Amino acid sequence: MSRYDWLLVLHVTGAFMVLSGIAMAGIFNVTAMRRERPSEIALLYRLTQIAAGLITTGLLITLAIGLWLVSDADYGYGETWVVLALILWFVAGALGGVGGEREKATRQLAERLATEGDAPSAELRARLRDPVSLALSWGAGIVVIVILVLMIWKPGA
Repeated sequence: MSRYDWLLVLHVTGAFMVLSGIAMAGIFNVTAMRRERPSEIALLYRLTQIAAGLITTGLLITLAIGLWLVSDADYGYGETWVVLALILWFVAGALGGVGGEREKATRQLAERLATEGDAPSAELRARLRDPVSLALSWGAGIVVIVILVLMIWKPGA
């Protein structure tokens, strides 16, 4: 196998880490929205932290190896699909980061409520369904899918 092949395998592995982390986080998020007990919601949000770690690691791998691939494959860093992918990479990270901070506050509320009787809470239910938090987190996932399309299609290459 050539160096390019190894880099491509590592890059795709990073992409799969991101996609699997997004799928895990989405499943945990939707499942949490269907629960009433704060202890169950807190557990699901703690599991989401594992998914977030997978996403972060995958994003870093895809960025580092992707940049190496661009130079190794004689693409230019100024090519449209490369520039768009980089911009969208930062957008996805920013959306996910801000959404993650909002979900952290939701997890902390769920953990507090779990220790205070574990009774259903209207405030917690509202946070789970907060349209801004959902738009940030789900928007980050959609942006990653757009990046994936760019990596496969490579418009202008």
